[in-house]
Amino acid sequence: MCSPICAPYFLFVQDLFEGDDEKAKAPTIHSTAPLAARMRPRTLEEFVGQEHILAPGKLLRRAIEADRLPSVILSGPPGTGKTTLAQIIADMTRAKFERLSGVESNVAEMRRVVAGAANRLRTSGQKTILFVDEIHHFNKAQQDILLPDVESGNLRLIGATTYNPFFYVNSALVSRSQVFQLESLRVEELEELIDRALTDAERGLGKYRVEMDADARRHLAKVSDGDARKCLNALEIGVLTTPAGKMENGLIHFTVAVAEQSIQQKAVVYDRAGDAHYDTISAFIKSMRASDEKGAIYWLAKMLHAGEDFRFIARRIVIFASEDVGLADPAALPLAIAAQQAVEFVGMPEARIPLAHATAYMCRAKKNREAYEALSAAAEEIESERTERVPEKLKNKHFPVNPSQ
Repeated sequence: MCSPICAPYFLFVQDLFEGDDEKAKAPTIHSTAPLAARMRPRTLEEFVGQEHILAPGKLLRRAIEADRLPSVILSGPPGTGKTTLAQIIADMTRAKFERLSGVESNVAEMRRVVAGAANRLRTSGQKTILFVDEIHHFNKAQQDILLPDVESGNLRLIGATTYNPFFYVNSALVSRSQVFQLESLRVEELEELIDRALTDAERGLGKYRVEMDADARRHLAKVSDGDARKCLNALEIGVLTTPAGKMENGLIHFTVAVAEQSIQQKAVVYDRAGDAHYDTISAFIKSMRASDEKGAIYWLAKMLHAGEDFRFIARRIVIFASEDVGLADPAALPLAIAAQQAVEFVGMPEARIPLAHATAYMCRAKKNREAYEALSAAAEEIESERTERVPEKLKNKHFPVNPSQ
């Protein structure tokens, strides 16, 4: 066994034999790997989404292109590109790239990587980038192991987490890192990934003759909840399990029915800009007005399932609390506003819970439209009749009267 004295020499020799082959940094992607792994972007130009941090001129992109990347923590929902971005950085940088898993790696492995990074910087001047996937799974002691070397610059950390790093990552580590929030991919961005996968014959599904309906593409992109991995893997399942039609020149017809089966979620006929949008919200409001709790919850569930903007629903509940419940239950409006603030704070999918809470409350509350009707009557009177002057007894008396008048 190598003694502590010969450990730096062993690590140095190990680095010499490892070489600087950039291709060796990337894990081998076999043809049997899932579509999402095969279609993983290899450059910033191929990367889809996250324009708020990766558009030309943005801080993170400038740091990557200049090879001046500080320690960073990438936070965001699953399937938004955290691991992909780390691998792109590895391919673009001249640093040694090491990867650990917050789920699988132990203290001994961490110490080996940290010692190797310090020795590498001292002997050859080469920097080390350490990518820690699911860093929130490291306990405080494990995260503390990284702290001295991150602070001294012996290694640059890229941590990835689906949790809020300000709560789940050591605050000292966060304070020494730039935190970048990745956002769920938009429907249009997921559709772009679908089209790219269908036309790429080398890594994607281009060797299959697939005719995909526009509404099937949209359904797959919508119900993937901004998760590229979920979207592409569902696409692959649909293509590989759908037989080619005999009467359609061997084409695989990817319909809405295929999309529903692939992602195990029913497509709801709902156009956010058309009649279905207005009809459904109308049914929702009228159900609350009629104290039909079961009906109101059903229409709420339909809107959320179809991808309606939860903020729009929250606004309608706030309006309903004042317009329809009004003076009958003064607590309804504060509760509706609290629900609106809650959905903004937690986001989807948990936002559906305070929305259901507020909906049920509005259904059970007594209704009184007196304030709304009085305002409407006054507004109609102002429009149709002569505008009344302010009576003397109601005028502002704070100003001195002009003695010349």
